[in-house]
Amino acid sequence: MRPTSSDNRSTHSRFRNPRWLTVTGALVAGMLLVTAAGCSKGNASGAESPSGSESASATATSTSSASTPPRVITSLDDIHVSGDFNQTPTVTADWPLKVDETMSKVLINGTGAAVASDSTVEINYLGIDATTGKTFDSSFSRGSTTSFSLAQVISGFSKGLDGKHVGDRVLLAITGADGYDSAGGSTQAGISVGDTLVFVVDIDSVQLTQPSGETVTPPAGLPAVGGDINNPTISFPADAKAPSDLVIQPLIKGTGKKVSAGDTITVNNLGVEWGNGRVISTTYNNGNPSPVSGALSSTLEGWQKGLVDQTVGSRVLLIVPGSMAYPNGNSTPSVSAGTTLVFVVDILFTQPASAS
Repeated sequence: MRPTSSDNRSTHSRFRNPRWLTVTGALVAGMLLVTAAGCSKGNASGAESPSGSESASATATSTSSASTPPRVITSLDDIHVSGDFNQTPTVTADWPLKVDETMSKVLINGTGAAVASDSTVEINYLGIDATTGKTFDSSFSRGSTTSFSLAQVISGFSKGLDGKHVGDRVLLAITGADGYDSAGGSTQAGISVGDTLVFVVDIDSVQLTQPSGETVTPPAGLPAVGGDINNPTISFPADAKAPSDLVIQPLIKGTGKKVSAGDTITVNNLGVEWGNGRVISTTYNNGNPSPVSGALSSTLEGWQKGLVDQTVGSRVLLIVPGSMAYPNGNSTPSVSAGTTLVFVVDILFTQPASAS
């Protein structure tokens, strides 16, 4: 994480490295969504491991026994879902079912940002084994959304959400080949080789690639932010005097979730010294940004106070006095005691820290 003002040696290299907020370990949902290759073993929601023991009666109805051969369906119209967005859905079908290709269907249309096949998303979801009609995992039942990268989950989940939008409720039917066949199924979740998986997914948010929102005109006298959206620059008015207090100035006002003090945030940022403009940190890499993630509570005090209640999609100018940055100075990068720092911060994603 980014070093705090009192952490002057042990994390210097992480501050210098553009990925000073990188989180080790992937963000994933319940174990059932983890890729068969096992690229991640974390549990973003902190939920219990899924099992096939949960009764289907609360969310699905079945008119067939487990010994009945699955009926192959070619349309998701055979699966009926009721309920509002972010409310536990009721799923009704004539189980057991099977699909020969992974399919998806938008049940409720959202108007938010698009999801890519490798996006980090925040979702609510319900998973049903279409062979038994039983629910094996549900973030709805845990009472909280979960966040993870689609690059680190079963391929059918990624395929089904690719191109969908924030605010969508999506119905997925995933083949065994796009689920857990390559891992021999999932004994813990009660999934056998060949089982089709059915998911209802509500997409709450997606990590942005750049700031997006209404442009805000800052008051005169502040450092000017120019350059490209993916490669900003900071310049200073002639004879400008560094303010003694923290300055928080949105430059683009995003429409996403508000950042909370306990959140893990994903950002791009440029940091320079007041006046001389010497760069001390950047993730923009000459126009090829590499966003970083970490707990807001692990950042400089000026960030902790300046980014709370700012919204995802925003670009924020922070002028951080030395007392909220490195009051005792810093060696790598070299920052003298009490130096005022200026940051441009693009807020691309936020989630509760417990989900990281």
